Amino acid sequence: MSKGADIELVSVTKRYGAALAVDNISLKIPAGTYCCLLGPSGCGKTTTLRMIAGHESVSSGDIRLGPSVVTDLPPAKRGTAMMFQSYALFPHLDIVDNVAFSLKMKGEDKASRRARALDMLKLVQMDHLAERRPAQLSGGQQQRVALARALITDPQVLLLDEPLSALDPFLKIKVRQELKRLQLRLGISFIHVTHSQEEAMALSDLVVVMNGGRIEQAASPREVFNRPATAFVARFMGDHNVLEGRVTAVNPQEIAFEVPGGARFAVPARELDEPIAPGAPLAIAVRTDRVRLADDAPAGCGLTGLVQNIEYHGQKVQLALSAPGVDEFSVQLPESQFFAKPMNIGDAVPLAWTAQDVHILRPPAA
Repeated sequence: MSKGADIELVSVTKRYGAALAVDNISLKIPAGTYCCLLGPSGCGKTTTLRMIAGHESVSSGDIRLGPSVVTDLPPAKRGTAMMFQSYALFPHLDIVDNVAFSLKMKGEDKASRRARALDMLKLVQMDHLAERRPAQLSGGQQQRVALARALITDPQVLLLDEPLSALDPFLKIKVRQELKRLQLRLGISFIHVTHSQEEAMALSDLVVVMNGGRIEQAASPREVFNRPATAFVARFMGDHNVLEGRVTAVNPQEIAFEVPGGARFAVPARELDEPIAPGAPLAIAVRTDRVRLADDAPAGCGLTGLVQNIEYHGQKVQLALSAPGVDEFSVQLPESQFFAKPMNIGDAVPLAWTAQDVHILRPPAA
C-alpha cells in the first residue's frame, strides 16, 4: 500500500457486554488530513482510535485503509502506528534504541536500525540527546521520542491518544505547532484524540465531535465553530448561546418560537432545511461575541438578563447572565467597551442580536 491512503469507518460499532461504547459510526478521513476526534470523557473517541489501530476489536462494521479492509488485521499489519498517552518508553534503553526497537523486532541489523533511528530523532529535533535515557528527559522531550518511535515504522496513518495532555500550557502550544509541521512535511494522516476544543481548532483540517458513542458533527474547524450542527456541539465548542423552545408560528419570512419562560424569539425561515410546524421543538444558537448591549433589539432578537458572573479574560470580558426560560446566557465584550461602562453582578442588562446571527440547530438523534 502506498502512502497517503484514505481511512474509512463503515457502520462501526463497539460493545462491551451490554454497554455500547461506539454506536454505528461512519466516517471518511481523506489522505493527508489532520483529523481530531473531540469530545468529553466517555464519548467513544479513544475506543474509536484503538479500533483503527487494531488494539480493540470491532463488534460490527468495517475499517478500510485505502482499498484494503483492515478490520481483522493485527496492529503491525495495518499500515498505522500509535503514539500512546503514557509514551511507554523503555527506561533501560537509550533514546536511539527506544526509537529503533520495532526495527530490532523485525530483525534489522544494529547499525542500520540505529542510523534510521537517528534520522527520526533529527526529524523531531532530538538527535542531540540520542545517548540519554528517558528519565533524563523532560515530558516534552519524551513526547518527541515517542513520536519518532511511532514514525520509524513509516506508517500511512499516525494515531495519537491525547498526546499533549501531560504538557504545561506553554509547551502544549509549542508541541502542537511541531505536530502540524511534521504532518504537513510527511504528508500522511494524523488522527488525534483530544478533549480540548482549542487544540482541535488549532491543529485539525477535520474536527469530529463525538458524544455518547456517536458522531454529532464532522467538518472543518471553521464550519464546526460557525455552524454547529446540534445543541451539544454548540455548547461543547463554547462561545455559543443555545435557546430551546417550541415553534409558535411560521410564515415565509420567519419562524417564531417560545422558550419555557414565555420569551419569544424569531428565526429567519431561510435557516430551515425542511418545513416545520407549530408545536415542533426548536433550538437556535447565537455566538456570544455577536450579542450586543442595546435597548433597540428587533422583535424576537433580544432579551434582558441578570448578570450572574463577570470574568476578565484580557482582551475581552465574559458576562454570564440568567433570564426566564434560559438556563444560561453568555456575552463577550471587548475590554474597552466593558470598562467604559462597567457592570456589576445583579444588574439587569438589555441584550440584542441580529436575525443574521441566528443559526438553527439540528434536533438530537433519536
